[in-house]
Amino acid sequence: MAAEICKRTRVTGRVQGVWFRASTKQQADRLGVTGYANNLPDGSVEVLACGEATRVAELISWLHEGPELATVTRVDIAEVPVEECPCVAGFTTGEGSRFET
Repeated sequence: MAAEICKRTRVTGRVQGVWFRASTKQQADRLGVTGYANNLPDGSVEVLACGEATRVAELISWLHEGPELATVTRVDIAEVPVEECPCVAGFTTGEGSRFET
């Protein structure tokens, strides 16, 4: 079994109101990655991604482009210790509702 990792990203650009969070959830579900995608007050989106390292890397690579209507200008990435990662199952969009994978 591959090692699990957790990464927090902040995606800036035209990323709200363009189906960014829903599209991120679709990609995460496809990859078997857990976490969340939340809109931030400054217009960016925070994404926490937890799972197998190669799958998390694939999701983060996708975040640099996002869905068709998005214009991503920057993706900041930070490691999160797995033991501090709140991800257990599923991927969330918005404030607190969990979706099971």
